[in-house]
Amino acid sequence: MKVLVIGNGGREHAIVWKLAHDSCAPELFCAPGNAGTAALATNVPIGAEDVAGIVAWAREAKPDLVVVGPEAPLCAGVTDALEAEGIKVFGPCQAAAALEGSKAFSKDVMEKAGVPTARFRVYRSSAEAIAGLDAFSLPVVVKADGLAAGKGVVIAQTREEAETALREMLDGGRFGAAGAEVVVEEFLEGEEASVFALCDGERVELLPAAQDHKRVFDNDQGPNTGGMGAYTPAPIATAEVMAFTKEQIVLPVLRELKRRGITYKGVLFCGLMIGPKGVNVLEFNCRFGDPETEVVLPSVASDLLPVLLACSEGRLESGMVKMRPEAAVTVVMAAPGYPGSYPKGLAISGLDAAEAAGCTVFHAGTALREGQVVTAGGRVLTVTAFGADLRAAVAKAYEGVGQIAFEGAHYRRDIAAKAFKYLK
Repeated sequence: MKVLVIGNGGREHAIVWKLAHDSCAPELFCAPGNAGTAALATNVPIGAEDVAGIVAWAREAKPDLVVVGPEAPLCAGVTDALEAEGIKVFGPCQAAAALEGSKAFSKDVMEKAGVPTARFRVYRSSAEAIAGLDAFSLPVVVKADGLAAGKGVVIAQTREEAETALREMLDGGRFGAAGAEVVVEEFLEGEEASVFALCDGERVELLPAAQDHKRVFDNDQGPNTGGMGAYTPAPIATAEVMAFTKEQIVLPVLRELKRRGITYKGVLFCGLMIGPKGVNVLEFNCRFGDPETEVVLPSVASDLLPVLLACSEGRLESGMVKMRPEAAVTVVMAAPGYPGSYPKGLAISGLDAAEAAGCTVFHAGTALREGQVVTAGGRVLTVTAFGADLRAAVAKAYEGVGQIAFEGAHYRRDIAAKAFKYLK
């Protein structure tokens, strides 16, 4: 079996790593990959968003499956283009990927499907949007409709902040075409959880919930990031919450999409808010989350490739996915200055020592320079560990982090701490 994974981050390294451990030992390729994927797969020098380049490579190499990591190529139609060549893809078609590519579309689908989500309105005019703020209490959430690299959401604490955000998006072109339409919605209180739903168009298998840590500093302080760490299982997502997610969120969305002539195959990332108003959907993503993938996929005990193929072929069966019983934690090691500007090319040491300590180190932003692994992104590494319980997994992960060094390395020291209040 020959498999191409598209992307170059920690998520893609985790996908490649898991597939490399499958019993069928597939031949793996990663486009463009990083220093971590290079040890397990053949890196292909094609950018993740170069749809034409990916299709040309696949036409020649004829992979048995393409697994798409990031959202941008999915929203650009890479699945449609590959399937037109007769190539199987794990990842939704362009129309289905609009669940992430357009927040207005996603909200409309949820509304029609009866899926619980925050009350909202959609605007294209700043004057109408500002007048519409009267219908919302503070804080209020302002979202750019399209893809904005995770920076298109503003939680406005004051009316002035909300008006400024609306003007910047709708009049100032802050996010270009992605901000030409905005969604204004009520602010929901509670705790977030991430649930990955594997979908074949009609059937669904949920993976255990994870919880991400978005803020750059301990105790959820500082600016938002792409994620500073994660753990699974998340005790806030009880068995009841998981059953509700499958029956009242994912399956109704698949049915509503099918009613519109759209078949969703791939993973549907459900960003949930669990709080006083019950379980609500904050957002859908059309791909695996990062860094949640770095704890969830290593927790899968069964082979991954047969499941991904089953999703792409519309024949997913209950029980195909078996999970490990342990808890898992991943800690992100970031470059100094992240999520602002940061240096690149910093030498990294201690990777082998961290692995020897019982951790798995996934490369999120690395490169090889004359045989030396160096930093090449804001989030550099994710250090994952298992434990008999969450506290043991946390201790092991931080033991691994302590073995790794690069100049100015930054990481949070409280990953998974918010879960401890649920544990006996």
